[in-house]
Order: sequence, then structure tokens, then C-alpha cells
Amino acid sequence: MRIQQVNKIMYAAGILLLAALAAYLFNWDRLILNTLLIIASVTAGIPIFIKAWKATRLKMFSIDLLVTIAVIGALIIGEYVESAAVSFLFLFGAFLEGRSLEKSRASIKSLMDMTPLKATVLRDGIRSEIKAEDVVENDLVIVQTGEKIPIDGRVVSGSADVNEAAITGESVPVSKDIEDQVFSGSILDSGYLEIIAESVGEDTTFSKIIELIEEAQEGKAKTQRFLERFAAIYTPGIIVLSALVLLVTQDVHLSLTFLVIACPGALVISAPVSIVAGVGNGARNGILIKGGEVMENLAKLNAIVFDKTGTLTKGKPEVTDVKGFGISEDELLLMAAEAEVISEHHLGRAIVNEAKKLGLKLINQPSNVKVLKGRGIEVELDGNQLYIGNRKGLSDIQITINDEVEQYATEKEKEGNTAVFIANGQIVIGVISIADKVRDEAKSTIEQLKQEGIEHLVMLTGDNKHTANIVGRQLGIDKVFAELLPERKAEMVKECMGKGINLAMIGDGVNDAPAIATADVGIAMGISGTDVAMETADVVLMADRLDKLAYALKLSKATVRNMKQNMFFAVGTVVILLAGVLTKNVNLASGMFLHELSVLLVIVNAMRLVRFKPNKNSSKIIPLKKAADYELKKSA
Repeated sequence: MRIQQVNKIMYAAGILLLAALAAYLFNWDRLILNTLLIIASVTAGIPIFIKAWKATRLKMFSIDLLVTIAVIGALIIGEYVESAAVSFLFLFGAFLEGRSLEKSRASIKSLMDMTPLKATVLRDGIRSEIKAEDVVENDLVIVQTGEKIPIDGRVVSGSADVNEAAITGESVPVSKDIEDQVFSGSILDSGYLEIIAESVGEDTTFSKIIELIEEAQEGKAKTQRFLERFAAIYTPGIIVLSALVLLVTQDVHLSLTFLVIACPGALVISAPVSIVAGVGNGARNGILIKGGEVMENLAKLNAIVFDKTGTLTKGKPEVTDVKGFGISEDELLLMAAEAEVISEHHLGRAIVNEAKKLGLKLINQPSNVKVLKGRGIEVELDGNQLYIGNRKGLSDIQITINDEVEQYATEKEKEGNTAVFIANGQIVIGVISIADKVRDEAKSTIEQLKQEGIEHLVMLTGDNKHTANIVGRQLGIDKVFAELLPERKAEMVKECMGKGINLAMIGDGVNDAPAIATADVGIAMGISGTDVAMETADVVLMADRLDKLAYALKLSKATVRNMKQNMFFAVGTVVILLAGVLTKNVNLASGMFLHELSVLLVIVNAMRLVRFKPNKNSSKIIPLKKAADYELKKSA
């Protein structure tokens, strides 16, 4: 039966109850009063009975079954006021629950309402407006001031300020120019853009966010699964207990009241309503938390492992120096840039960008490209066999570094640079120094994490030890491990898990995917490498801001705390009401009213999470469980 139909039935039952009240106040014939009450009981009882019958056929004992038994019993013993009140209050309570849940889901619904519906495309010189879902890859999409961007793509013409709040949770507009990436669901505050569509329909970032949020709401916390198992045993148990009450007291009214009041309604919804509100709050603030179990695990963290590049640093490295050995600096940079054109690595892009900035024309195309994961690349370029990468790669392919090159590279590394070696055949012909600035919010985030009970902060990076240690000291990281390959990062994460350690790994979601997948909680930074990040990580920080990590941690603790409050309140209410029933201080109608009120209050309490904003200056919270001291093992 549809919700709209049930609501109409509730309104009809309410009118009948008001008519019965009028009959009572004006001393109408008793037959009229009882008839109105019986019709109200049956009217309101129909949807309850249908749900109970369907659940029973599936061998499920629902709350609707308890109410149905109570209503039928009250009618049989002539307690028409009780039967009418109980059935109406149950429907009215469900109505209020639905309205309250709608509000708690409002943050998620508002995101869904931002889904772009239309797009303006230019095909064969003809400009036309089509449905957003009909845009195909490589279409030229035109977006003007006030319009939503319907696809993920690359700007090929124009400039604009774009509000990416639907993606990142950040309302401050971002400037977009030629070659910049834009995302579906963003809104043009001002300007004009022509965009080549790269991801369309269900493949856009925005569509994936909506899909993940919907899945997250279905993802159950361990507490929630326990409560559902408990309710499946508890409900038939209450039927047996109410039968025992009847046998002992010979009081049908007391037995029926016991049956209804013991319903675990508020207890069953205490966890899921908190999870929905918490996930919704995170989504509105650019944090995707994949369900209740992830939320609980996030709240238990006492150790966090960080990747460096793109996580603790801005991920936008710049070339600081170019040094050629037997070759000019421009020749070296051009050769390296032409080779790195195919690379998606931060350092490779920095080299290409520097060459373009200096006006160097990239003509030659690399061939026979071989990516050495965590080391660099090997390519053939204009008849040359080139290697571009780090010391580890040079060692693996048995290229020796002479003293002059070694001394220069070490000096640059001690200054905080990453040294990229360029070798032609077996000879190192140059070093390109690249530096990546630490994120502005990194230090304050580390301090907040310590205040929130994170006892161990570790950095794992493939970068050189000199640069890694500089960043570690600057931010107050407890332990730093450098020059690691991606697979070694995953091994080290696995080694330090367990034994009281609840650990999260946070990285860019691409190179760090194995380590992210290994940790108790995997966290991906930003929307670069979105596909891998969303598939691998348990939490995705869409805003590409490290301070969102502290926000996520505080939100998870608030959500788990809210669940516990709801459970305590639900159990406490049932205990107090049952005591009132057994002492005959609570009757069927008033007990039902208080029971539904407790359900509503549980929902209202959970709704506070929708507007949750953590205090940036929160005081230190004592960890849930004191972690044993541990030591990450160094790479052999």
C-alpha cells in the first residue's frame, strides 16, 4: 500500500475519532459512539494488518503484528476507545517518523536535486539544447552564467568562476580557464565556457557521488545489524511474555498493553537514522563515507598513515632547477618533457608544464613506453633510449651515478627538492629538481588529529629521505619512511595493523590504492583519479582539503555517539513504560502515545547530525581504547 493511501486512511481515521469525541461530548447514543470507534479502529487497522500479514508470510515478526494483535484483542474485549486510539496513533507515529526522516535526508535530497537535466551542445555548427543524459563523449558543450555543467570535461574556450559545492562541499567559486577540468553538477557563477565532454551520463563524477551516497545509506553498521538480529528474536519473545502475563494475571487488557508497549520500534531505528543523517552531513561537506560500518571504524581510529605527494603536499610540484651534464638545460628539459607527455604522475606533469612555460615546442613522440611503478619510465625518443625517474630505478636498471651527479642531487634533496634523473643509455645526462609545497592546512590538521585521540601519525612516501624528513619535521609527523615502492607501502600498513591499532591510510587514490585497500579505513584525497579513489577507498575527501579529514573524524564520533544516545533512550523508555504497565499506571492508549513519542524523539535527536559542525578548537578526547605501543618496521 502506497504512503499516500496510508496517509489518507490516517486522515479518515482521525476524522472518525473527532466525530466519536463529539458524540461523547454531546452525549449521543452509546451505539453511535461505539460504531464510530469500531469503524475508526478497522479503518486505521487495515494498512497495519496488511503489513503484518505480508511480514508473517515471509516468516518475519514485525511490530505491525504486535499492534494488530493488540487492536483485535481490544475489539474482542470491547475496549473500543483503546483499539481506535492505538491503531490511529500507530499510523500517526509512522507519518511523523516519515516526515522527520525526510528532513534528516534533506541534505542528500538537495544534492540529488542538483542533478543537471539539460545541456547545450554544438554539433556540426548547430547549437541545440538536449537532455543531459543524451550528451555523448567528445561533444562540445556550452555553459553560460547560472547554468549547471552537465558533464565532466576539459575547457577548450572561455573562462569562468565555477561553484563546485555539489562535488567538494566548498562554496567558494573556483576560476576555470582553458585546459582546466570541470565536473558535472557544478554551477557557473559568472563567465562562459566551452567544454569537451570526457565523461557523460552515469560515468560523471556527480552521478558516481549520488550512487555512492545511496549505497552508503544501505551500508549497515555492525550495531545496526546486531539490533536487527536482536529484534527478530525480541519480537516473538514479547508475544510469549505477553501470553505469560495473561496466564499469570488473567488480565487481557494488561497483556495487550504489555504487548504493544514492549515494541522495539525506537530501538530498531536508533542506528540507521543516525547513519543516514551522518552520511548526509558528510556528503554535503564533500566527504563520502561508504556506510555505517565505515562510520564506526572511522570513529575507532587511533593511527593514521599518510602518503606525502598530493596528500600532505599540494600535489602541484614545480620545477626549481634544471642541471645538464654534457647537455644544455633547454635540451635536457625538452627531452624530458617529450618523454613525460604520456605520464600522469605529478612530477611528470611538472616537467611538461615547465617546458611549456618556457615556450619549448614538444615535437617528438615517445615510443616503447615502459612504466616502472614507483621508479619512473623508460621510453624511446628520437633514437635515444631514455630513463627518467629516481635512484631506485637507476639501480634496478644498473645505471651508475658518478660523484658529480650524486653530489649535486644530494644537495638539492637536502634543500627539500625531489631529484629526477635523466639517463640516455647508461649515462646520466641531467637532474631536474622539483619541489612541492606543503598544504596550508596540513599542520593545523595534524594538531587537530592529535587532539581527537590519534596517537600515531606516520608518513610513507616514495620520495627521497631528505625531502621526506623535512616535511615530517615541519608537520610534526611521528615517523617517516621514504623511498618506498607502492607494494612496500601496502606491506608496511598490513604489518602495523591489529594489536590495538585501528589504522587509516590516506593517499591520492591512484598509486596508493594497494595501501588504501589494506588499511582498516582507506581514505582517498580529492577528485583526481576519481574512479580508482571511489572504488578503492572507504572514505573520499572530494574537496581535496586535508582539514576535511579532521571533520570526517569528528563527524564519525558524533554519529556513533548519537547512535548510543538513541539506543540508551529507546531501551530506557521501554523499561520505564513496562514498569508502568505492570503497576497499572500506564494504559494501552497512553502507552502507545508515549511509545510513538519515543520513536519520534530518537529521529529528532538523529536529525541534529544534519546540522553538525565540529568545533575547530575541540578539547582532547580520551581515545575509546588505549592502543598498545607499536613500531613500524623499516624496509630492509
